[in-house]
Amino acid sequence: MKKLLLAIIAINLLLGANLVSAAGYTQTKYPIVLVHGFSGFDSVGGLIGYFHTIPYNLRRSGAKVYVPSVSAFNSSEARGEQLADYLSGLRESKFNLIGHSQGSPTSRVAASLVPNKVASVTSVNGVNRGSKVADVLLGLVPEGVAQNLVGSILDAVGGVINLISGANNAQDSIASAKTLSTAGSMALNQTLGNKGIDPNCASMNEDVNINGYNIKMFSWSGNRAFTNVFDLTDPFLSATSLAFAGEQNDGLVGVCSARLGQVISTSYSLNHVDAINHLFGVRGWTNPVSLYRYQANRLRNKGL
Repeated sequence: MKKLLLAIIAINLLLGANLVSAAGYTQTKYPIVLVHGFSGFDSVGGLIGYFHTIPYNLRRSGAKVYVPSVSAFNSSEARGEQLADYLSGLRESKFNLIGHSQGSPTSRVAASLVPNKVASVTSVNGVNRGSKVADVLLGLVPEGVAQNLVGSILDAVGGVINLISGANNAQDSIASAKTLSTAGSMALNQTLGNKGIDPNCASMNEDVNINGYNIKMFSWSGNRAFTNVFDLTDPFLSATSLAFAGEQNDGLVGVCSARLGQVISTSYSLNHVDAINHLFGVRGWTNPVSLYRYQANRLRNKGL
């Protein structure tokens, strides 16, 4: 009887330890900031989040998470300034930035402006070397009246996004397209000192020095455009993937462009929309929510 009681106590202690561990799995030292991409938002009416269920799944095991709203359509420089202002307005010493799509260069710009406020930058299917889709679109719509007309329409869409998400961000879709092109992205990289950018698209050391501050950089991405027959965005991404002429891509961003700092993986079964767990969790084999949780735990284990 005594041995049985001791065994029960030991099992309860073990289970308790595991529960404590699970409860703190994503509990980073510094808050996580999820930075949305092109045409994005924080949430619509507080109900539909850009990062579908991801903030909740980070918070439920200890993470403190912020989801700011920056311009849906604008240059990475302008969005980065907005993000830097947002970070400076919060009473936190540092942040772990996780940016999807244009959220990656946006985060890198913010890190260059307020390096003292940034502990790490993680790129998720990020546009770090431009998108061939942006190159094609700029080629199809020449500068002048046609480009201004398309720009005005997209700016109006950005205004609607402001309205339904409760934001008030400036919109400039032409600047957005140019900054996401190969030429625009390479110019931005040069301005930022090519920090975390390897010329041969190889994985680099995670440690990057920006104005005397050590900032860790990571990245991951998917390499498929079509992942689920029930996902309404997959046919669109399959069409846009043709712009890459055989290069591995997620429908909007090439694998090479997605690489930043220490590359965790670029072979996940994810397209550009899957990476944020949309549409509403309809995806391929890879669970994107788990990737964010793994990354939070990785940051936690590194003391970040």
